[in-house]
Formats: sequence, C-alpha cells, structure tokens
Amino acid sequence: MNQPNHHQIATYLTDYALSELVKYVIEDTGCSIEEAMERVYNSPLMTALQDEEGELYVQSPAYLYELMNKEREKKSL
Repeated sequence: MNQPNHHQIATYLTDYALSELVKYVIEDTGCSIEEAMERVYNSPLMTALQDEEGELYVQSPAYLYELMNKEREKKSL
C-alpha cells in the first residue's frame, strides 16, 4: 500500500479544515451554508491556508477559526 504524499496530506487537511470552518460560521451566526462558505472562501485566511509551504493547514480548525475572526475584526475597525 502506498503512503500518501505531502500534497495529498495537505489537500486532505485543508479540505477538512474548510468544512469545519464553515460549520463554525453557521453555528456562530446562524447564516446559510452558502453564506458561510462565502465568508470562509473569501477570507484572507483562505489564501494562507492553501499555501502548502506555510503549513497552516496543520493547525486545528478551532485555531484557524480564531484567526479568521481576528482578521475580520481588524477589517471592521
């Protein structure tokens, strides 16, 4: 059996984190899944999360959600 390569692991972890982030947005705001996905996918965190070299994808979804909220708070100031 072949071991997954770095890219496959990064993709899996990124996809998992994104699905959890969408769930967190829905739980916190009560918005629709479409709106939650839009918030997550249009956040500055998305670009950083997709950067495999930065390895942000290894962080917990809860931590990533905190980062996303802090970034949103900075924008609203």
